[in-house]
Amino acid sequence: QVQLVESGGGLVQPGGSLRLSCAASGFSFSTYGMYWYRQAPEKEREMVARISSRGGSTNYADSVKGRFTISRDNAKKTVYLQMNSLTPEDTAVYYCNTVYYSTHYWGRGTQVTVSS
Repeated sequence: QVQLVESGGGLVQPGGSLRLSCAASGFSFSTYGMYWYRQAPEKEREMVARISSRGGSTNYADSVKGRFTISRDNAKKTVYLQMNSLTPEDTAVYYCNTVYYSTHYWGRGTQVTVSS
């Protein structure tokens, strides 16, 4: 059973940083790409970052390029999202995602609020 559990969200001031984690289980983590998405109130869910199975390839939404970094530790079955220079526009629920046998799996999400 595929499970994804996000953690690390919280309240941070503009310009601050947070590191999100997503612990995975129930599938061969090291052979699947992983994604971070986010959904702000009254907005559609959008992909923030993607990382290949071994971590050699990453992609980012234009809105976070240069500020966010996705990484993974296959030994720990965990994917991370380091978020720097946060702005109020980054406020959203952040979700971890993978596609396993053509099915999208999601965690429950972790709230990130950027506010002074």
